[in-house]
Amino acid sequence: MLSTKPSRRQLLAAVGTAIGVLVAGGALGWAAWPAKPDAPAQPVVVLGDGVSTPKNMAWVPSGVFLMGSDSKLAQPNERPAHPVKVHGFWMDVTHVTNDQFAEFVRQTGYVTTAEKKPDWETIRVQLPAGTPRPPDNVLVSGAMVFVGTSGPVNLQDYSQWWRYVPGADWRHPQGPDSSIEGKGDHPVVQVSYEDALAYAKWAGKRLPTEAEWEFAARGGLEQATYVWGDELMPEGQMQANYWDSRERRFPVISPKAGGAVGTVAAGTFPPNGYGLSDMTGNAWQWVADWYGADYFAKQARLKETIDNPKGPASSFDPSEPGVPAGAPKRVIRGGSFLCNESYCLSYRPSARRSSDPYSPMSHVGFRLVKDAPAPGKQLASSAKP
Repeated sequence: MLSTKPSRRQLLAAVGTAIGVLVAGGALGWAAWPAKPDAPAQPVVVLGDGVSTPKNMAWVPSGVFLMGSDSKLAQPNERPAHPVKVHGFWMDVTHVTNDQFAEFVRQTGYVTTAEKKPDWETIRVQLPAGTPRPPDNVLVSGAMVFVGTSGPVNLQDYSQWWRYVPGADWRHPQGPDSSIEGKGDHPVVQVSYEDALAYAKWAGKRLPTEAEWEFAARGGLEQATYVWGDELMPEGQMQANYWDSRERRFPVISPKAGGAVGTVAAGTFPPNGYGLSDMTGNAWQWVADWYGADYFAKQARLKETIDNPKGPASSFDPSEPGVPAGAPKRVIRGGSFLCNESYCLSYRPSARRSSDPYSPMSHVGFRLVKDAPAPGKQLASSAKP
């Protein structure tokens, strides 16, 4: 299934025309593994109090789970499901928000990737060998923006709804005429992997590993299709911010079709079993690992429970024609407001995609984790955040 994620660098080098597309990797072989681990214990929501435990974070206990999926909805890069153990950690209850990122910038003066002139040396590694350097008037600060279409289009041509927009950045996610005014509680977007690392260092936290992210997203539900269970819309209610195909056809955003789409306030939808909101939908989330299209298959071939995996040592993504398979790519998880049944089903906890670490986009954000002591029993609570 195709992704909604072309590369900023590729579009720059093509003078604004997308030349890459993210698709699932090649077919992965089935491998045997140890007996299915015991189902995780019934989760308990434990929220940090901001005194002895981290504020606005939820405790995710250690455990063993089946990572990935063998469901009929799973793409090859999600297969096969295999047992993984993670250690306990604290995780942000929501995405990092615009207000939180603004405070970071205010205190540090940090300038994001989208606000800088693109560096040709970091762009060319994502492009076919011999690609000529584009003229300087193309190498201008900006970012990738979902612009949609005015009517139905062929979904094979993603350049119709994505555009590199000069002046787009975290303060102006749709371009220089846009604003985040009134959206301080929305996920910050148009942040690169490098921007997320800088924020994490300032906050005294880190990006989660891919294994930690998936374990946390599942919220104690072993191999459920979605973070809330196996039914997409329990009692007819959406449980995440994704593209509602009942209301509009992807990628149409004309007034007749219902207008523009985008993020909603962090925490809009009910939290999962660990008290974490919006683990899928709203905005993709950077995680720490290099992306390996065949990484799950390699892990499964070890035929043992993998203890706290940190991902492959380097990238491998053969899915973009003409782009070196070893070009730097990091994993993004969770899907976004653009995911939908007709084009992208990535609002599932096992869904995974690759992204250029220097490519900010209007549907990619992040949340962080923290290594801190486990909570005392007195903090345990079944109350929702």
